[in-house]
Amino acid sequence: MTREIVVVDYGSGNVRSIVNALLQSREPGQDVVLSADPARLLGAERAVLPGVGAFNEVRRKLDASGLLPAIEQFRSSGRPFLGVCVGMQILATKGLEFGDTPGLGWIPGEVRQLEVPPSLKIPHFGWSKVTPRAGSPLFAGLPASPQFYFVHSFAFSVADPQAVEATADYGGPFTAAVRVKNVFGTQFHPEKSDVAGLALLSNFCRWNPT
Repeated sequence: MTREIVVVDYGSGNVRSIVNALLQSREPGQDVVLSADPARLLGAERAVLPGVGAFNEVRRKLDASGLLPAIEQFRSSGRPFLGVCVGMQILATKGLEFGDTPGLGWIPGEVRQLEVPPSLKIPHFGWSKVTPRAGSPLFAGLPASPQFYFVHSFAFSVADPQAVEATADYGGPFTAAVRVKNVFGTQFHPEKSDVAGLALLSNFCRWNPT
């Protein structure tokens, strides 16, 4: 196994920003690569699944990429895995954007449209405070209510509250981050979240799930 952090390249939007942020956040000896090679993913130390756009489109691209067996095998290995934005949402049982679309089913729950009062616009766009779970290793060293950058119209309604690693509020509370065993996901974009985002990615680069 290498010390590579593989950002999974399955054709989901601009991923250079997450690669560059990880290059700034990595530990000595770690390398960051963007790859569509299943063998390279399976040999990696950590993996990041980005996601931009609609849930059903991300699922379609993942299916077409041929990478899903390697992604599933990587998850089963217990190594650290991070899903970002729709890359987090796709971990759900299903998404309700443009009909019902099966997710990966790693974390039970549904991805539903945000319910907000008429005074608020969808998508939720910009900076919002996040409330992490006490003692979260992924938010270690950050302020009690750090701010992160969001762009989304749908949110992950998680079946088990123990899987919710952080919440935020936009006309009501919603899931900002999830964690189950070695799988971590953020609705926000850490790569666009300045100092707080780099600190969180740095924690991910050091994270040793147990």
